[in-house]
Amino acid sequence: MHIFDPRFAPSPHWTRTPPVAPVSAYRQLQARIGTSRTVVVTPSTYGTDNACTIDALRQLGEQARGVAVVNADELGDRLDEELDALAHERVCGLRVNFVTPQSWGRTTPGMLNTLAARVQRLGWHIQVFAHAAQIVELAPHLARLPVPLVIDHLGRIDPSVGTASDAYDVIRRLLDGGNTWMKLSGAYMCSASGAPGYRDTVPVGRALAAAAPERMVWGSDWPHTAGAGDGVNDADLVDLLREWCRSDAVMDRVLTQNAAALYGF
Repeated sequence: MHIFDPRFAPSPHWTRTPPVAPVSAYRQLQARIGTSRTVVVTPSTYGTDNACTIDALRQLGEQARGVAVVNADELGDRLDEELDALAHERVCGLRVNFVTPQSWGRTTPGMLNTLAARVQRLGWHIQVFAHAAQIVELAPHLARLPVPLVIDHLGRIDPSVGTASDAYDVIRRLLDGGNTWMKLSGAYMCSASGAPGYRDTVPVGRALAAAAPERMVWGSDWPHTAGAGDGVNDADLVDLLREWCRSDAVMDRVLTQNAAALYGF
């Protein structure tokens, strides 16, 4: 999920007004859906400034982990120092976004490769947010990453094509390789059927969960800035996860053992 706190200014590159979504509001969501662990991901809104995420991690305590955003070119010789400081705050991965504008402009495969190489010593993962077509284009780079890869939001696979898509084929090969994790989340980003059930996402979600149940994780993506906003009922997303997993045992694995393995809980 993401924290948006008006105490922290958006990056100059960001043109939209961010929502108000502080830690206190997220704790109310946790009370509603029954979760205790949290992974706070720095949104594109803040560019490479991870201050809001770090503040949230300090508020949330030991049950929280972070995924940060950095620009290796901007940091230069200070990159390792910055990574070490983030690790001290329980950050355990970097987000690499190919979908929305970043403070440095367009994200390139070279940036992805550089960051993956630099975080290997820390045991971190790389979280990639990309369109389905971009995943196909990036396939050679993704397959060679020296650290675990987390693909965001079902790979943004179009549910109307689903398991027949080129992106699904690439993702299956990556999953079969043993180094890739999938985030079962963000159903509303590509769903045509919409709330409350997002039924058109069920076949691809089930196929992914069945392909590598030991490397599936979940996230609410609260506060749902990527296209759905206030129209998302988080309880519906928990129900949808159960539909994708098809059993309580797999759902429990996704929410507990898998999360512990990937994020170090």
